[in-house]
Amino acid sequence: MFPASNHSSVTEFILLGFTSDPTSNRILFIIFLLLYLCSILGNGLIIILICLDSHLHTPMYFFLSILSLLDMGYITTTIPQMLVHLLSISKLISFEGCWLQMYVFGALSLTECIFFAVMAYDRYVAICFPLRYMLILNWDLCVRLVVGTWACGFFFSLVHTFFTMKLPFCGPNMVNHYFCEGPSIRSLACMNTHLIEVVDFVLSIFMALTPLSLILASYIRITMAILKIKSTQSRCKAFSTCASHLTVVTLFYAPAIYIYMRPNSSYTPERDKQISLFYNVFTALLNPVVYSLRNKDIKAAFIKVVVRNRVAW
Repeated sequence: MFPASNHSSVTEFILLGFTSDPTSNRILFIIFLLLYLCSILGNGLIIILICLDSHLHTPMYFFLSILSLLDMGYITTTIPQMLVHLLSISKLISFEGCWLQMYVFGALSLTECIFFAVMAYDRYVAICFPLRYMLILNWDLCVRLVVGTWACGFFFSLVHTFFTMKLPFCGPNMVNHYFCEGPSIRSLACMNTHLIEVVDFVLSIFMALTPLSLILASYIRITMAILKIKSTQSRCKAFSTCASHLTVVTLFYAPAIYIYMRPNSSYTPERDKQISLFYNVFTALLNPVVYSLRNKDIKAAFIKVVVRNRVAW
């Protein structure tokens, strides 16, 4: 881990969270605990079902299990600590702990950002080249796509975190957020952060707009292919398989682009905390709901597992 700047006198930060009112914090604790448990259980269930049911051993569901793993990872980097802070008097986090939280959260978020493009490519191949689907998306390519997205996410998050945490922090050390996020930490730096903002903006363009452009290009080709289908039923089924992915992409990209692709001067703590909940909490919660409730294969696998367990008992 890179050391802090020699000019930084701050050794720990105080995460202010949402409110200082004890009653409100207890209510928020219950709400976020339920959201966290539902997210972990929902995403965990999808991974288990895909592993247990051989009919789900296809590239599409392999990618879906990786998405669930990413969701479980990045929500776990922020929510457990937030839950502790909601009930405790001390809301401190060490400089190193803040460094690590920002890095891991950024790495998993950036990985998911790129991974949505991989999932769009999967839908493109499945709809435009259905007979060659397994030939094009063979398991070797699937593994390389997953490893590549994780490597890019962790590398570019290291660049973002390094430039942010190398800034001099002379005080105050109160972060008006519920976790260590780049813009909220940068606002405490005791120097002009314009250069860092430019670097962050360039990274955001490359890591957000590039995958988003690939997603849009994939769905333009998908739409053109679907419109050529003569059967109305088949056309509706094809559109339905893409609707889940588009819903999740919108919920993830829209708030993330707003937070990271704007100047630090327009930083608004209270609004940013609420907006960050969409790509930090609600997307991870909605992913299993959107994919499982709209997916007959996932529901069939769940019923099969339940029936199998009843017979075993």
